[in-house]
Amino acid sequence: MNIGIEERLGLVSFEVDKERHIKVDTGCECDKKACLYFCPANRFTLEEGKIKHDYEGCIECGSCKFSCPKGMVDFNYPRGGYGVYYKYG
Repeated sequence: MNIGIEERLGLVSFEVDKERHIKVDTGCECDKKACLYFCPANRFTLEEGKIKHDYEGCIECGSCKFSCPKGMVDFNYPRGGYGVYYKYG
């Protein structure tokens, strides 16, 4: 069975913390906006020319931290007991 990323992400559970584990400087004026393309869960969007980030649904890969050439993304893993739970099957 061949399924797409949306269906695969549907197999993932989250225990969402009210404390953000990723902080983004939304005032970034970077031309390329690499964070819009690196996040496999599509947690970064562009609204009215500003980066918007939704940490709920983050799969904790850390690619956002390394994709931003200006260092505007502060990625940390969630506190213990929170975050992503992967399921198989």
